[in-house]
Amino acid sequence: MTVAERKDISNYLNRPYNIIIKSISDESGDYYVARVLEFNGCVATGETREEAYQAIYEVLEGFIEDMLEDGEAIPEPISDDEYSGNLRVRMPKSLHRDLSQAAKLEGVSLNQYLINKLSK
Repeated sequence: MTVAERKDISNYLNRPYNIIIKSISDESGDYYVARVLEFNGCVATGETREEAYQAIYEVLEGFIEDMLEDGEAIPEPISDDEYSGNLRVRMPKSLHRDLSQAAKLEGVSLNQYLINKLSK
Protein backbone atom coordinates (compact mmCIF):
# COMPACT_ATOMS: atom_id res chain seq x y z
CA MET A 1 0.00 0.00 0.00
CA THR A 2 1.38 3.39 -0.95
CA VAL A 3 1.74 6.33 1.42
CA ALA A 4 -1.05 8.14 -0.45
CA GLU A 5 -3.41 5.18 -0.05
CA ARG A 6 -2.56 4.91 3.67
CA LYS A 7 -3.26 8.65 4.07
CA ASP A 8 -6.60 8.24 2.24
CA ILE A 9 -7.64 5.44 4.61
CA SER A 10 -6.58 7.53 7.62
CA ASN A 11 -8.76 10.38 6.40
CA TYR A 12 -11.76 8.05 6.28
CA LEU A 13 -10.99 6.58 9.72
CA ASN A 14 -10.98 10.09 11.20
CA ARG A 15 -14.51 10.84 10.00
CA PRO A 16 -17.26 10.92 12.66
CA TYR A 17 -18.84 7.55 11.90
CA ASN A 18 -21.48 6.30 14.33
CA ILE A 19 -20.03 3.54 16.53
CA ILE A 20 -22.61 1.60 18.53
CA ILE A 21 -21.41 -0.62 21.37
CA LYS A 22 -23.71 -2.98 23.27
CA SER A 23 -23.02 -5.31 26.15
CA ILE A 24 -24.08 -8.91 25.51
CA SER A 25 -24.71 -11.76 27.92
CA ASP A 26 -25.45 -15.09 26.29
CA GLU A 27 -24.33 -18.74 26.30
CA SER A 28 -20.89 -17.56 25.16
CA GLY A 29 -20.50 -15.34 28.23
CA ASP A 30 -20.36 -11.59 28.76
CA TYR A 31 -18.78 -9.42 26.07
CA TYR A 32 -19.28 -6.29 23.99
CA VAL A 33 -20.30 -5.96 20.34
CA ALA A 34 -19.38 -2.86 18.35
CA ARG A 35 -20.75 -1.90 14.95
CA VAL A 36 -20.46 1.00 12.56
CA LEU A 37 -23.92 2.19 11.59
CA GLU A 38 -22.88 3.39 8.12
CA PHE A 39 -21.17 0.11 7.11
CA ASN A 40 -23.47 -2.91 6.87
CA GLY A 41 -21.76 -5.91 8.47
CA CYS A 42 -18.90 -3.95 10.07
CA VAL A 43 -18.93 -5.67 13.47
CA ALA A 44 -16.32 -6.48 16.12
CA THR A 45 -16.34 -7.90 19.64
CA GLY A 46 -14.25 -7.48 22.76
CA GLU A 47 -14.20 -8.60 26.37
CA THR A 48 -14.41 -4.95 27.42
CA ARG A 49 -16.00 -1.86 25.92
CA GLU A 50 -12.51 -0.51 25.17
CA GLU A 51 -11.43 -3.72 23.39
CA ALA A 52 -14.59 -3.67 21.25
CA TYR A 53 -13.97 0.01 20.43
CA GLN A 54 -10.39 -0.67 19.34
CA ALA A 55 -11.40 -3.80 17.41
CA ILE A 56 -14.11 -2.03 15.43
CA TYR A 57 -11.56 0.43 14.04
CA GLU A 58 -9.42 -2.47 12.82
CA VAL A 59 -12.46 -4.00 11.10
CA LEU A 60 -13.50 -0.60 9.72
CA GLU A 61 -10.02 -0.12 8.27
CA GLY A 62 -10.34 -3.45 6.47
CA PHE A 63 -13.78 -2.50 5.15
CA ILE A 64 -12.47 0.80 3.79
CA GLU A 65 -9.40 -0.82 2.22
CA ASP A 66 -11.56 -3.42 0.46
CA MET A 67 -14.07 -0.84 -0.74
CA LEU A 68 -11.33 1.39 -2.13
CA GLU A 69 -9.70 -1.56 -3.91
CA ASP A 70 -13.07 -2.54 -5.40
CA GLY A 71 -13.83 1.04 -6.45
CA GLU A 72 -16.88 1.24 -4.18
CA ALA A 73 -18.10 4.52 -2.74
CA ILE A 74 -17.29 5.00 0.94
CA PRO A 75 -20.41 5.97 2.93
CA GLU A 76 -20.56 9.42 4.45
CA PRO A 77 -21.11 9.66 8.21
CA ILE A 78 -24.77 10.05 9.16
CA SER A 79 -25.24 13.40 10.88
CA ASP A 80 -28.07 14.85 12.93
CA ASP A 81 -28.79 17.21 10.03
CA GLU A 82 -30.34 14.27 8.16
CA TYR A 83 -33.22 14.03 10.65
CA SER A 84 -36.00 16.59 10.41
CA GLY A 85 -38.03 15.41 13.38
CA ASN A 86 -41.00 14.83 11.08
CA LEU A 87 -42.46 11.38 10.54
CA ARG A 88 -45.54 10.49 8.55
CA VAL A 89 -47.24 7.26 9.56
CA ARG A 90 -50.20 5.66 7.86
CA MET A 91 -52.46 3.58 10.08
CA PRO A 92 -55.94 2.11 10.11
CA LYS A 93 -58.70 4.60 10.91
CA SER A 94 -59.66 2.59 13.97
CA LEU A 95 -56.14 2.89 15.43
CA HIS A 96 -56.07 6.62 14.68
CA ARG A 97 -59.41 6.97 16.48
CA ASP A 98 -58.23 4.96 19.52
CA LEU A 99 -54.97 6.93 19.82
CA SER A 100 -56.77 10.26 19.41
CA GLN A 101 -59.26 9.33 22.11
CA ALA A 102 -56.49 8.19 24.47
CA ALA A 103 -54.67 11.50 23.91
CA LYS A 104 -57.85 13.46 24.61
CA LEU A 105 -58.35 11.52 27.86
CA GLU A 106 -54.78 12.41 28.88
CA GLY A 107 -55.40 16.05 27.98
CA VAL A 108 -52.54 16.23 25.47
CA SER A 109 -52.24 16.50 21.71
CA LEU A 110 -52.05 13.33 19.64
CA ASN A 111 -48.49 14.28 18.70
CA GLN A 112 -47.43 14.64 22.35
CA TYR A 113 -49.21 11.41 23.27
CA LEU A 114 -47.36 9.49 20.54
CA ILE A 115 -43.98 10.97 21.47
CA ASN A 116 -44.55 9.95 25.07
CA LYS A 117 -45.52 6.39 24.10
CA LEU A 118 -42.66 5.99 21.63
CA SER A 119 -40.03 7.26 24.07
CA LYS A 120 -40.79 4.56 26.65
